[in-house]
This record gives sequence, structure tokens and C-alpha cells, in this order.
Amino acid sequence: MDCSRPAPLSMGLSRYQDFHAFDLSGATRVLEWIGDKGILVAGYDSLKKNEILHLILPLRLSVKENQGLFPERDFKVQHGGFSDRSVCDLKHVPDTRLLVTSGPPGSYLQVWQLAEDSDVIRAVSTIDVHEREEPLWPRVAIFPSVAPGVLHGTRLSSLKVVDLHSQKTMYTSGVSDDDVLSSLQVLDTDTFAFCCSSGRLGLVDTRQRWAPSENLSPGPGSTGRQWCAEAGGRGPGPSIARLGSDGQLCLLDPRDLCQPVSSVQCPVSMPSPEPELLRVTWAPGLDNCLAISGFDGTVQVYDVTSWAGVGRQVEPLFTHRGHIFLDDSGMDPAPLVTTHTWHPYKPRTVLSAASDASLHVWDWVDPCASR
Repeated sequence: MDCSRPAPLSMGLSRYQDFHAFDLSGATRVLEWIGDKGILVAGYDSLKKNEILHLILPLRLSVKENQGLFPERDFKVQHGGFSDRSVCDLKHVPDTRLLVTSGPPGSYLQVWQLAEDSDVIRAVSTIDVHEREEPLWPRVAIFPSVAPGVLHGTRLSSLKVVDLHSQKTMYTSGVSDDDVLSSLQVLDTDTFAFCCSSGRLGLVDTRQRWAPSENLSPGPGSTGRQWCAEAGGRGPGPSIARLGSDGQLCLLDPRDLCQPVSSVQCPVSMPSPEPELLRVTWAPGLDNCLAISGFDGTVQVYDVTSWAGVGRQVEPLFTHRGHIFLDDSGMDPAPLVTTHTWHPYKPRTVLSAASDASLHVWDWVDPCASR
């Protein structure tokens, strides 16, 4: 991994409290935390084997307070392995050394283990998903417990929870609905959220038969768009965000999913060229703050505190343009941001990756706080 990449011309470094740029060996669409000092990345190239890497953050990014200069400026490879398939989803099983990956062709999930006595990530088992629908692949989430459950599905009809060790089916949707899933998220020991590419969104209690609390559609004019969602907003107000491939962003209250609390239009440069890379994430350490990516080479950060109504145009609180570089002709090749994630305890620190294999760690300055 190379840490020598210069800051792009499209950035103003005074807008950052901290900024680090790295080069991975290949582009990743997963950034999965393992503890608070490590991340997991994996390639998704369909034409070759793909690396899965467990990286330890540079010490400067691991401490909770700035304590001066540190000799280590780069990520350290702690473990590594190779997958014969594209890795489009990767989840760490909490309190274990196990990982679960998914990607096309989607006929099974792969279970991996971080070795204790070496630096190898080993494939240890598979979970059969009884379906193969290229180019679709199962979305994955983990129910953490003494006996972890793997939530997975390509469509609502195939959605189930499987015991990781025994592979016994613990829960299934039991419906024939063929809506394609875009995201799955475990909320607590018994409930999870799903979002379909159509924008259909629901909350499911696994202690009951399939009877989700649902928002069936984003509304008129949503045909042709694709959607993703995330629950978890901190602070008062709605805590579910649903993002469309045209930049429409809806906020919903989980207590009443029938109608969005607000629906706004984000200023994206174009509809997402690859809607499967759409991502919306709530900041774990800030109230009413979220980030979106998947439209171009930027990550946009928003404060949603005062959002209300439908159709309003909004402006980002901060835009990270660091993945955009100018070539020799002055033209912008515009790599696409493939994913981003918030640091677990540094409230304004974000990690983002792009299709050119760049990996950025950036701590943004709140422009409102600096006035």
C-alpha cells in the first residue's frame, strides 16, 4: 500500500482537520470495521482473484486525541487472503475472528477466519443460499449473539436467518414476493431493516411471523429509480434515511413508516451510474448528520436538523472532493466513490474508497462551527 499520493487539486486542505490518502492494490466496495483500530477491505474484480485484507490504521488515526507526531504513517496489513469471487458484501461477526462475504455468482456465502497463529485469512466453510441469479447476489447482515445468525437474501422471497455454525434456518420470510433487496441491517437482537431496489422499506421482528412495518413505495415519480437505506440516526427526529439513484433523500420515523417526515433533493452531478454503489450512512458521533456517496467522486455530508416537507432543494454541509484528480489535459477522469464509512469514535472522521483504488481518511471541519 502506497501512502505517497499527493492531495488532489480539487481540495482545499484548510477545510480539513486531517487528511490521509492511500493506494490499495485494487478497488474495494467494502469498508468494514473490526474493532476500532482495524478495517477490512476486499476487491470486486470479476476477472481475477481478489484480495481480502485486514488493515490496522496508522497510530495517529487510532488514538483518541492528537498526541503529536507518530512514526507510522501507513496502514499495516495484519491479515490477508484471496477470494476466487468478487467480494461485494463483507461482514465481521462481532466478538469472533470470523467474516462472511457475498458476491456474484451468488449461489453461496463464504465464511472466513482470521488466523491466530499467522497472518492468513482462511476460507473455512460456505453457506448455501439455494439460488443463483447473476448478476444478483445476496445481501448480508449479522445477528450478534453466542450463536450468531447470518441474515441474507437476494429477494424478499429468499430472505432468511441461518445459524452460522449449524446452518439451521432460524427464520424465513415465507413469502413469494420477488422484490430485489438492496440493503439489510440488523437493528438489535430480534429486529432488522430491509430496503428493496424499488424503494420498498420495512422493519421486521423475527419473534413473529412475517408481518413487517412497511413503507411500500417512495411515491409518484419513483419508477426507474433505485434505492438504498440506513437506520440509526442519532438525536431527536427521524432515524431512517432512504436514498434514491437521482439524489432524492427521504427521512422516515420508524414508529410510522407510512409517510416520510421529509423528502429532499440533493445536488448530485448526475443520476448514479452504478446504483449498487449508492450509500447513505448516519454519523454515529453527531446528531442529525449523514453522508451520501455513489454518484461521482465525492462524498456529501448533510445536517438534517431543519429538514421538513417535500421537494425541497438542500445543500451539503461539507463535500469531500478528494477522489477527483485532474489529468494532464485538465480534464477530470472522475473516479466513482464505491463506499464510505464513519470512524467509530472520531465524530467527523470518514473513510472513503473509490474505483481508482484510492482510500482516503479525512476529518472535515464543520463550516458552521468555524464562523
